[in-house]
Order: sequence, then structure tokens, then C-alpha cells
Amino acid sequence: MATAEGASDHVVLNRRHWDERASGWHGPLARDQWRQTEPAWGLWSVPESQARLLPDDIAGMDAVELGCGTAYVSARLARAGARPVGVDISREQLATARKMQREFGIDFPLVLADAERLPLRDASFGFAVSEFGASLWCDPHRWIPQAARVLRPGGRLAFVRRSPLFALCSPVDGPVGPTLLRAQFGMRGHGDDTNVEFTIAHGEMLRLLRSCGFIVDDLIEVQAPEPARRDYPEVPAAWAHQWPSDEIWKARLSR
Repeated sequence: MATAEGASDHVVLNRRHWDERASGWHGPLARDQWRQTEPAWGLWSVPESQARLLPDDIAGMDAVELGCGTAYVSARLARAGARPVGVDISREQLATARKMQREFGIDFPLVLADAERLPLRDASFGFAVSEFGASLWCDPHRWIPQAARVLRPGGRLAFVRRSPLFALCSPVDGPVGPTLLRAQFGMRGHGDDTNVEFTIAHGEMLRLLRSCGFIVDDLIEVQAPEPARRDYPEVPAAWAHQWPSDEIWKARLSR
């Protein structure tokens, strides 16, 4: 298992951030997410029937969720017949995940570890997934090579992340707006002294995935529905109906 020793600064910050958040409001939210029997993805709950994020042959597949938090995505995988493993850096998040496992009667391994330094064997999984986990809180130049390492040849990778446009138009505080606030070139990690999120441009992401042996099968830039069921403090639905706040990537390992 990974520890704080030797971890990057953003890993230490993000671990503390999620340990503190988990003790506050995350229990009730986790329960709501675990209750959902029909998978839906991202801020705007794109249904699985539309996103097709899960492989058609997911039943019986070894799968790993990178940055699982309370592991509701892993619970979806287990319900679909997969054999998931959830990985997260936050001890408190995993404690909530274990509570949900007991409450809902769904059991699978949970590993306290950093997705940038996975303590998992090479070529162990057929599917790797992240919904605003490693895909947002880890350096993509570190976690994506790790995902490639633990996937078998032909294995699939799917992840949901913030869109680059959202990152470019988001102020330090307050909701996203229609104005570019930072440069795209050189964009990578952004945050403050409490947490760090990562976003890279589409071209850089494509080159990174290819360099790790992935073939990109799809990129879905998510549009908020109209009317949307809710707004978020960081992104009004009206903004996300015009521009993508989040996006879904699907790729497969060619080697």
C-alpha cells in the first residue's frame, strides 16, 4: 500500500482534502449513489444506455476503479457481474465505502493506495475506470501509464473528467463563466493550498494515451439536459447546456 512517504505534494493535499470531506457530508451522498441501480455518469447523469461506458462483456471481468472514493462505481461493476477492486488514497473515503458494502451486501476488495503508484500486478485487469477520481485528482502523466501497466492487452480504459474548457473558464472562487481566465498552453494542475485538480488539453491527452499504448475509441463531450434536474455551485446547468463541463473518454490497450 502507498503511504504519504515519497508522495507528491498534490497527493498529500488531496488525501487530506478527501479525508476531511468524508467525515462531513459524504455518508448521505454515498448512500444515494449506492442506491442507484441504473448506471449514469458525470455531473449530468448521462445514462449508461447512451454513454455505453461499460464494456459489453463486463460480466466476469476483472476491473479496477482508480480513485474510487466511496466506491459506488465499483458497486455498479459488481452488480453487472464484474470482479472489481476499488483503489483510493483516502482512508476515510474507504471507511465509508466499507460501510456501504455492509449496508448493501456487496463485497469487493478496497485498496488504500495512490493511483499514480498502484500496488497492483502488471496485466491484472480487463477494465479500468475512473469517474472524477484519478481522472481529476491525479497527474494524468502518472496515473494513465499505471492504468496501462495493470491492464491486459486489449483491456479497456474509461474515465470521466472535467473538460478543458471548464478549466479554462473557471475562476478560483465562484461558478464557471463564458470568459477565458487562464492559458491553455501549459495547463496541468490547478488548485490552492487545500487541493489540486488536473486537466490537460485534448491534444496532450491524445498523445499521452497513444504513448501508453492506447487506441482512443470515443470522446463524448457531455451536454447538460434542458431542463436539468439541478445546478452545481461550480457550474450552472445553463452554462453546461452551451459548453461541456465534463467529458467521457473510452480507449483500449493495443499491446
